[in-house]
Amino acid sequence: MNTGEDTQGLRKIIDFTRLISIFILAVHFYIACFTAFQQWHFSADITTRIVSNIAKIGFFNNIWKPKLAALLMLFISLVGAKGRKDEKINKRSIATYLLGGLLLYFISQIAFYLPALPTIITIIYIAFTAIGYLFILSGGTLLSRHIKVAFTNDIFNTENETFPQEERLLENEYSINLPAIYKLKGKAHKSWINFINPFRGLLVIGTPGAGKSYFVIRHVITQHIKKGFTMFLYDFKFDDLTKIVEILLNLTTTFRRKLTTHSGRN
Repeated sequence: MNTGEDTQGLRKIIDFTRLISIFILAVHFYIACFTAFQQWHFSADITTRIVSNIAKIGFFNNIWKPKLAALLMLFISLVGAKGRKDEKINKRSIATYLLGGLLLYFISQIAFYLPALPTIITIIYIAFTAIGYLFILSGGTLLSRHIKVAFTNDIFNTENETFPQEERLLENEYSINLPAIYKLKGKAHKSWINFINPFRGLLVIGTPGAGKSYFVIRHVITQHIKKGFTMFLYDFKFDDLTKIVEILLNLTTTFRRKLTTHSGRN
């Protein structure tokens, strides 16, 4: 069972792993572009001494090792990444981010072969590598979400929350009966929402445009008019419901006249 503490702990591990990835990349920039950092006066004796001790490990003796290590730590952090639920993730955008990011990330070392000043080479190298890193981060996040959605067939838990519902039409002289459809075991079933005793109270709540009038209120009006109820209709926004009542009353009046005329002739 996942708790809030577990989620926070996982998030801290992800953030720490990503921080290690950025740290490895920053140390690599400092070592590979040390001349430019000296010209910019961004170097200090303490920093240089610390970085020199780290460089003695042999891990930063070329360009490929630290960049691959930073990329590996980034991929590990993306394994547990969570984002908003979105079933419409574009696969092309994922491929574009990942391929473009990897291309920029690894092709940036061409900057060292350019006939330019060390500062210009450093700016180009860091810019290309950083942009590639961000593209990989974006594409990897989208890929992680896509994999989780693919392994979750019912992302909004609609299947697990359904159950056999009332499919009979239970009607009496006071009832309100709303037609409905529900899914059970992958199949759609027609059902009825039966309000046998509406005098106990009926409260309809929903946001604007949710369908309260269409799915509930108009059925209440039409069914109760057909059953001979008297009602007070306050249609303060638009006259949609008023038109429904007028049409029903006209039809009912016409039907009663024809029925009375037919009975009188007989």
